Amino acid sequence: MIEVFNCEQGTEEWFLARAGIPTASMFSTVMASGRGGGESKTRAKYMRQLAGEIITGKPIDGYSNHHMERGHVMEPEARDLYAFATDTAPVTVGFIRNGNKGCSPDSLIDENGMLEIKSKLPDLLIECLERDDFPPEHRAQCQGALWVAEREWIDITVYWPGMPVFIKRAYRDEAYIKTMAGAVDQFNDELAALVERVRSYQPSNQKEAA
Repeated sequence: MIEVFNCEQGTEEWFLARAGIPTASMFSTVMASGRGGGESKTRAKYMRQLAGEIITGKPIDGYSNHHMERGHVMEPEARDLYAFATDTAPVTVGFIRNGNKGCSPDSLIDENGMLEIKSKLPDLLIECLERDDFPPEHRAQCQGALWVAEREWIDITVYWPGMPVFIKRAYRDEAYIKTMAGAVDQFNDELAALVERVRSYQPSNQKEAA
């Protein structure tokens, strides 16, 4: 069942809504494998972080860097440019939860669309313009958002002040989503097992005493 949280992203309510579940921005990490097909260290770390949130009932303080902060500042202007260019009225939401997965779309568009906004430095934006294709580095996040929100298409808007705005649409890739769903299900199974192991943990001296 889809739950929509109409809160501002980055607030305490937003962190609570997404605590303990994998989110679309991290689906590429969930799907990752290490060298030679072994365990991914970033995947294992993410799982431990979510396990900690489940066990304590509290979200971990969110990570932020200057790129993320820059994107947050530029997002309203990029959204306005997108709305003008596409003659649409984007609707902002805080978080969408669907079972044990979630996403934080930058906007919902009409009944079936979504919007993802990225700010990129001019050289990276020029690369997007010349390639003229949906940026592959954002595929997992965007296809994941379509899966979570049960929507049909997503527009990505890449923006930098003074540069041409880049807008490209992607539709649901059902084969990719099926692979992603399997990876997320496996991740959640492993997460549940990890939580159970931690909750049942006893120091070695207590085991000996028992």
